[in-house]
Amino acid sequence: MRIDVKIAPDIVALMRAEVAAGQKAVSTTMAQAGAGLKSAWRTQITGAGLGQRLANTIRQQVYPKGRNSLDAAALVWSNAPVIIGAHDTGPLIRSASGLWLAIPTRIARLSGGIRARKLTPGEWERKNNRRLEYVYQKGKNALLVDVGNAPIKDQVMGRNGVHRTARKSKKRYEVIFILVRQVKLPKRLDLARDAERAQAAIPGSIVRNWVEDHL
Repeated sequence: MRIDVKIAPDIVALMRAEVAAGQKAVSTTMAQAGAGLKSAWRTQITGAGLGQRLANTIRQQVYPKGRNSLDAAALVWSNAPVIIGAHDTGPLIRSASGLWLAIPTRIARLSGGIRARKLTPGEWERKNNRRLEYVYQKGKNALLVDVGNAPIKDQVMGRNGVHRTARKSKKRYEVIFILVRQVKLPKRLDLARDAERAQAAIPGSIVRNWVEDHL
């Protein structure tokens, strides 16, 4: 007795189609996971009051680009990793010189020009043409103050950013910088939490996308 067995349709074609469906399911899942994680991180950042501009530094890309693959992967990152990382870990910040951190006050920002938030005491003195005085406070933070000293040069910068002719004035006591030994930045983000949730959802999502491809 001779038995002829035929499989219709072609099993090779079936396997190829199944592999293609798997590749599509994995790539689709990774794209969804990456987009979801990017959205979750951006929401965390804005929710922490860090602003939309910083949130927009979160980007996402799926690899390989332009084709489906069983080895597809999603990468989510920030274009401002130092800032994001600092808010995610809450580090202890010390001066690079091992002395003081100079924290600018509101007055420093008013009198320091457009870059006041990044001014060093030396830059403030050059911009305002005045020397700052060091004030020690027992049990408290030290200060750098402006007491209306005579100008270093003949011109000083006004609070509107325009240079004007220097003139003598009464002594005043304005705190320009607060000196601290170190600052503990509060932890305002938990990026690992969202990453773990996204990763845990991947297997189930691959299965759903694979099944939906056959419906």
